[in-house]
Amino acid sequence: MQNNTEPGLVMSASYRHIKVPTSGEKITYVDGKLSMPDQPIVGYVEGDGIGPDITRACLRIWDAAVEKAYGGKRKIHWCEVFLGEKAAGLYDGNYCPDETIEALRDLVVSIKGPLTTPVGGGFRSLNVALRQDLDLYACVRPVRHYAGVPSPLKNPGKVDVVIFRENTEDVYTGIEFKSGSPENEKLAKFLREELKAKFFEGAGLGVKPISAFGTKRLVRKAIQYAIDNGRESVTLVHKGNIMKFTEGAFRNWGYEVAREEFGNVTITEEQLYSEYKGKQPEGKIVIKDRIADIMFQMMLLRPEEFDVLATMNLNGDYLSDAIAAEVGGVGIAPGANIGDGVAVFEATHGTAPKYAGLNKVNPGSLLFSGVMMLEYMGWSEAADLITLVYPEVVSDGIVTYDFARQIDGAKEVSTSAFADALIERMQGGVDLNAKRKAQQEQLIKERKQREIRRLLQPTEEMISTGRVPHTVGDLMTRALITVSEDETIETVMGVMADNSVSSVVVDPNAAGQWGILTRRDIVTKVVQGNKNPATAKVKDLASRPVVSVPAETTIRDAAAMLSAKNFSRLPISQGDRIIGIVTETDLFNAIKKFGWTAE
Repeated sequence: MQNNTEPGLVMSASYRHIKVPTSGEKITYVDGKLSMPDQPIVGYVEGDGIGPDITRACLRIWDAAVEKAYGGKRKIHWCEVFLGEKAAGLYDGNYCPDETIEALRDLVVSIKGPLTTPVGGGFRSLNVALRQDLDLYACVRPVRHYAGVPSPLKNPGKVDVVIFRENTEDVYTGIEFKSGSPENEKLAKFLREELKAKFFEGAGLGVKPISAFGTKRLVRKAIQYAIDNGRESVTLVHKGNIMKFTEGAFRNWGYEVAREEFGNVTITEEQLYSEYKGKQPEGKIVIKDRIADIMFQMMLLRPEEFDVLATMNLNGDYLSDAIAAEVGGVGIAPGANIGDGVAVFEATHGTAPKYAGLNKVNPGSLLFSGVMMLEYMGWSEAADLITLVYPEVVSDGIVTYDFARQIDGAKEVSTSAFADALIERMQGGVDLNAKRKAQQEQLIKERKQREIRRLLQPTEEMISTGRVPHTVGDLMTRALITVSEDETIETVMGVMADNSVSSVVVDPNAAGQWGILTRRDIVTKVVQGNKNPATAKVKDLASRPVVSVPAETTIRDAAAMLSAKNFSRLPISQGDRIIGIVTETDLFNAIKKFGWTAE
């Protein structure tokens, strides 16, 4: 864990071109927690192309919001750092100087405009370089609609989701081998001869690494965000029905993090329906998962069902831009790249060089990235001022050219004039508490409506929100009925009858072996063995050791095992414990409810 000196100290690093303000204090990150002074030094990169235009406008808006919210008690002391074309002019052609990377790490919190990646071989994308050099493993993209912003959806206000995209793995690692190259031929030969893989001759080859380490730290951050921000759910997005050992593993590791590290505040979606009958317990976050293609459908059809999405690199790339298009496009979509101890917030669009210096473009993406930054800093009052006045200004028709051409009667203004309008509206007075209260009341109302639907028609809700069970963990009965091996068969028969079950789990014996006792065991072994149920003991009839499978076992694999072993049920294990049981009836009912798609 990174520790950045002691709280309250002024930065003392010596740089070639970066001038650190002497009036502010250093932000620190100690033992996993951000320590934020009232006068923090925050880094910024103007960016290329339209970057200077939107950065200048946004700096004024952020400063005005902080001044209005805190009356001078708090203030950001800005420190300019250099990347892209401006850096190249200062650092002898170097677009990504080492001292900038060092400064971003030392500053802890920074924000940047759009950057150009220089044309020509040997140059990394500057955004990729930052993510790799600073280990900014979580790309965080909140997507929500602001009243008045043009949208292709009928009800865009239902979209309010935060995407956590893993930044360091997946196909973006760049492990690729060109068709016809010696490396490609060597790998292809190994895959075909050693691993018996089948694919066409001449194929380009790539490797898709997904690790437990990368997955868990991403999901951990997503769940913690949901806790800190009062969100209802975290959904793991994957294509694990096809890529079982990469994307399927991402799903399984995600559930592990929720269960092992956040078990006191999380429940699975299966538990929501089976144990709580659709009523979400107070203080609990629901962990869901969705197949990636279904997730795209759901964000069009039922976006209000999803709060936080945790996904791998490629799926997150697609989803971020697709969902942003639903609420106004990437031109107003904010984003950040966050690691442990360093956060860089950023505009998510390009440099638009043809508009550079024209004071014309929409500053929304960088503006709301700054709102994210203020929230990350714990300055939610200043952040809320911007998000509350923004839709009022847009609804009044005061917009930049991109929105003006889509809104009848709109008044087209420049970038700086739009900033003026926002600042004027903030300074004119905003009843922050009243607006927050109204938002909270609306949120509670919407959550209650969803809960009522789950309570009244659970199966229909599961299907309509895209839930498709694909592991035994999704289907298992968690409320196990267990008995001691010293109970009489007669007693256990009464337990089975009273609970309408056909089997019970037998507690571990001295050797730690779990067991199972079924009605079939009782009928066959009592009759064939000519035993008296009143005196025969469970240990005389139970099957030990029990054959169990982990909760991550797919429905397909479970069905194959039931068939191969002529079982009618499978106990579900977690480590050395039995945590549930799934029967062939459960599998039958799941297929009947949700259908079955051949892979």
